[in-house]
Amino acid sequence: MKLSYAESIALAQAVIPEKISADNEVVLCPSFTALHQIGEIIKNSDFKLGAQNVFYHEKGSYTGEITPLHLKELGVKYVIVGHSERRQNLHETNEEINRKTKICLENNVTPIVCVGETLEQRQRNQTDLTLITQISSAMQDIKLKEEQQLFIAYEPVWVIGSGQAINPSNAEHAAQVISHTLLDFFPPNDIKNKVSILYGGSIDADNVNDFIKPGLLNGVLVGGSSQNAEKFIPLIKRLSS
Repeated sequence: MKLSYAESIALAQAVIPEKISADNEVVLCPSFTALHQIGEIIKNSDFKLGAQNVFYHEKGSYTGEITPLHLKELGVKYVIVGHSERRQNLHETNEEINRKTKICLENNVTPIVCVGETLEQRQRNQTDLTLITQISSAMQDIKLKEEQQLFIAYEPVWVIGSGQAINPSNAEHAAQVISHTLLDFFPPNDIKNKVSILYGGSIDADNVNDFIKPGLLNGVLVGGSSQNAEKFIPLIKRLSS
């Protein structure tokens, strides 16, 4: 809810001339009201379309909710699931996140499942426990088909919006915890080839490459720096280089 419809369109038009290297992928996740128009704008570009949320039923009497079928009609390929703001402000539960992850995969939409600890959990030395609990709940009964992908985004809640990213070594540790937990649900080969782990939290052009660790951290989930072309374009260029 940071950008208006017009601001979202202007941002998309500003960034689409950027070329994305074949090794990278950039997904734009605008608010629902801008999805259709931005999908049209980026149709012939190197960018992909994602959504910020989804509901866990395909049809029914759920006024105000958005189904994966609606999103697919608009060309959406990715959906953010369980963002920390939804967990905190809208009291989204681990069970709901699991159901949303399932409905995405059932409809061949790639989920970007967000996990991460609050400041209170960190102060209590519960970071690992929190990640294990969130991952274990989200992955219950999840199966990945041959061509399906799954993204896990580690976003420590206590740094979001602070302008100060965590030490990359802490993100690497979190990625290791996530990877080890995933072994309880998927064979190692699936984790290697079908699962990507991202870091999110005060990412900018200056630090983005500090959080790309091949085989451990495969990308980033960008918040504030993605809302301004003057910040986002240099980030894309730095990543592509």
